Amino acid sequence: MNQNYMSGDLPWRDRLYEYTRPLLHRIRPLRSSTQPGMGAIPQPEGTTFRVWAPNAHAVFVSGSFNNWSLNRTELAHEANGYWSADVAGAQPGDEYKFIVRNAAQMITRADPYATEIAPPFLNSVISAGTELETPEADDFQMPLLNELVIYELHVGTFAADGTDLPGTFRGVVDKLPYLQSLGINAIELMPVKEFPGDYSWGYNPAFPFAITQTYGGRAGLQKLIRAAHVHGIAVIVDVVYNHFGPQDLSLWQFDGWQQDGKGGIYFYNDWRAQTPWAETRPDYGRTEVRQYIRDNVIMWLEEFGVDGLRWDATAFIRNVHGHDNDPNSDIPEGWSLMQMINAEVNGRWPHKLNIAEDLQGNAWLTNDTAAGGAGFNSQWDSHFVHPIRKAIITPHDEDRDMVAVCDAITFRYGEDAFARVIYTESHDEVANGKARVPEEIAPGTAATLFAKKRAVLGAALMLTTPGVPMLFQGQEFLEGGWFDDHVPLDWQKAVTNSGVVQLYRDLIHLRRNSDNNTRGLTGAHVNVYHVDNEQKVIAYHRWFAGGAGDDVIVVANFSHKPLIDYEIGFPHPGLWRVRFNSDLNKYDDEFGDYICADVEVVEGNVEVTAVMPCAGTITVGPYSVLIFSVD
Repeated sequence: MNQNYMSGDLPWRDRLYEYTRPLLHRIRPLRSSTQPGMGAIPQPEGTTFRVWAPNAHAVFVSGSFNNWSLNRTELAHEANGYWSADVAGAQPGDEYKFIVRNAAQMITRADPYATEIAPPFLNSVISAGTELETPEADDFQMPLLNELVIYELHVGTFAADGTDLPGTFRGVVDKLPYLQSLGINAIELMPVKEFPGDYSWGYNPAFPFAITQTYGGRAGLQKLIRAAHVHGIAVIVDVVYNHFGPQDLSLWQFDGWQQDGKGGIYFYNDWRAQTPWAETRPDYGRTEVRQYIRDNVIMWLEEFGVDGLRWDATAFIRNVHGHDNDPNSDIPEGWSLMQMINAEVNGRWPHKLNIAEDLQGNAWLTNDTAAGGAGFNSQWDSHFVHPIRKAIITPHDEDRDMVAVCDAITFRYGEDAFARVIYTESHDEVANGKARVPEEIAPGTAATLFAKKRAVLGAALMLTTPGVPMLFQGQEFLEGGWFDDHVPLDWQKAVTNSGVVQLYRDLIHLRRNSDNNTRGLTGAHVNVYHVDNEQKVIAYHRWFAGGAGDDVIVVANFSHKPLIDYEIGFPHPGLWRVRFNSDLNKYDDEFGDYICADVEVVEGNVEVTAVMPCAGTITVGPYSVLIFSVD
């Protein structure tokens, strides 16, 4: 039941009913529903259906409850192009579609608000919803932004193997103990809305309110969220509002109206329709489309209880070409849409996290809506990932720019150090012509020593720089190649590289101040006080409030040469303990194991103390990081 009809094509029973419709309407006029809501809303004795089709002259619902009749269950016209009816006998589990009449056209359409889609005909399914009780999760609280460590994953490849692809929500649940032991306290799911086929990154949503059955549907996602909360892990979901589809897109020319062959009521029908993916940019200026996107956001937070949303490619919501400083192509109503939704979310759920993937370095994305900003809490930061990846991927030491590394560490959007999400790998950075960091360093030989050392060097900077750190799946066990939605993670590498997994675990442990001696890594303050572009060394001071258990010093060697008896500044005297040394061979048999003892710091050395009051002598292995703090 996935086709369009002309009025003369009706089956004979529906054709007969068509002749009697006017008489029946006189005897029993159509009544719209008094129940609120969009789509299919189950009631005790049936289901309320409501749909927006402003250019239709009649709308029907056809489904398994009325033997798929094309005209026996008619909806009543409401204000502003809405249509509704209470349909007795329509129950959860029944499949249905809307029949939209526009002149001679009879158009079959899936419900834009469908919460479940049944293959192969893409019928909508009436869903009662699934409320799962897990008392252990009731006390879960979203971690504070400065304590968050995010792990981005793709459900279809994360927990799959060669005999079970694509993966499912159940597979992610099975890996939660591993993530918890790693120290992760938030997972970010690449989009899980219903998309065409079984394989996808998810950024081509066909049905924004439905959860893909490939991964386990609505119930599977709810079970994952509950289980994650039991393990102390927040769940962030990627959402896509810069375009829809383009495949299997029932929203396209939904009620038969369009201009210039474009998308109809849900989309721009002029030059603003064009995106890098298709001519399917939603019309952010239409009240009903704004409501549609707003309702989708609220669904994630209210019905599923997710802890945050990451908005994909917000630059293409606010500008046709995704640019800054391009006023002729700006979309003011796209900006105001983000403001409207974020203002409501921040007001109703102040502990939920709103992340923008904008990548234009625009501080207004994370400014408060009252000040004219878009109201996001944080945004993916191109000012970190690009210079840091360049510094660790560049083949020759002499070409590494320590000043650029310094700028990447100290950059921030306004006053908030945590208004940026920082990373060296993400789904975008390890595909589309780019690969995993070890592969970029040593193409074809990603398991070599310096590829491993410099990949770890980048990760150590990411986990010690002010911001919200994010890992991409498998990064912690040096997954190679590039991201492909048909290729599962090679979990054997977690065994082969178990020492590197432990290295990440140790770093995350320090980043979250688990032993109460590195609180500075959760603080907003940073001072990059040592930049040695000749020997390729950088050192920075991190602190929350300062003092014992708080002040942290990070020293990074970007050279293949070890540094022996290298003098560095410290903020105050005392015994500065080595909390982390990435060169230890307990992490990898090939690492150099250059040992740096705890440093008894004293005042002295005028050259060093020009920027720090005290000094100490350290040893740093090639492409290695040391972390110090005091008890």
